[in-house]
Amino acid sequence: MAHRQRTPTDAGPASSRADKTCASCGRRIEWRAKWAANWESVKYCSAACRAHGVNATDLQLEATIATLLAARANTATICPSDAARDISGDGWRDLMEPARRAARRMVARGDLQITQGGTVVDPSTARGPIRLRRPR
Repeated sequence: MAHRQRTPTDAGPASSRADKTCASCGRRIEWRAKWAANWESVKYCSAACRAHGVNATDLQLEATIATLLAARANTATICPSDAARDISGDGWRDLMEPARRAARRMVARGDLQITQGGTVVDPSTARGPIRLRRPR
């Protein structure tokens, strides 16, 4: 079966369908045809992110990441667990995914870079241990 190729008119103008970043988890939201009618109002990548939103702990993690990096050399990196430990002490493990979400949101704003092995990586697809640094 031959697949029909999408034409520019099928998808709308490219500028109106550029990828966005989820306001909650910081991952890339790729344009989907089902959102064509209201793409401008799409803020979240999923129902779970819409329900979670951004809470006070999320904002505290962002502030802590910024504070920890500001206290170090311009070339220094930190682990998301450093921010989680700073906020929660022994309960830091429960804040690891929220810390990674905070870092992804900061990357989307241009406040941060996420690296693995010293190389900047796409925060939407990074798996495993990551480090956080100021943009270079």
